[in-house]
Amino acid sequence: MPKQTFINLPNEKKETLIKAAMKEFSRVPLSGASISNIVKDAGIPRGSFYQYFEDKEDLYYFLLDENSQRLNSRFISVLKDQNGDLIESFIESFRRMLISLQSLEFRQFFRNAFLNMNYKAENTLTPEVNEEQMNTRLKEVMGLVDTDKLNISDEMELIHIFKIMKAVTFQNLIQVFAKDLSIEQSMQNYTAEVNLMKKGLCK
Repeated sequence: MPKQTFINLPNEKKETLIKAAMKEFSRVPLSGASISNIVKDAGIPRGSFYQYFEDKEDLYYFLLDENSQRLNSRFISVLKDQNGDLIESFIESFRRMLISLQSLEFRQFFRNAFLNMNYKAENTLTPEVNEEQMNTRLKEVMGLVDTDKLNISDEMELIHIFKIMKAVTFQNLIQVFAKDLSIEQSMQNYTAEVNLMKKGLCK
């Protein structure tokens, strides 16, 4: 996570560095990214970079966390709009994600993230699926869910539904990037899988 010197920067300078980092992490995955390219594009000395972040991994996971928070805020907004219908909220959030991926830089950033995913990256993007995070983002979302629309008996089962839906969503996003699927095909695949779960897998 960023050092205090980065936090204390004026917003304009923060955005300049973030924009340069997004450009580089959109060009290549984390393993191939260059701090030299980032500082050159941001117009800052290399030494300044290390006053703001420990290394490129520190900056990368900061960007993932920032995007995770935005996605979580959007999901909360959708959940409110859907009157607490959790499944429909996942479907609508997936659709909105696909639309936002029409931005080339945003799409390339997430393509590199999803196609080179590791546990740390996944946990950064979706920390709310962890039981240890019950009192943070997941707790806020859970309070908005209309549990009368779900076949569950307690809070723990609701957590498992979140985990299942996150797994299905992640896998479908990976397919979007790996196969370069259209919005229509992506939505068709995603809703088919979600509807199978809604019906139940056993007779």
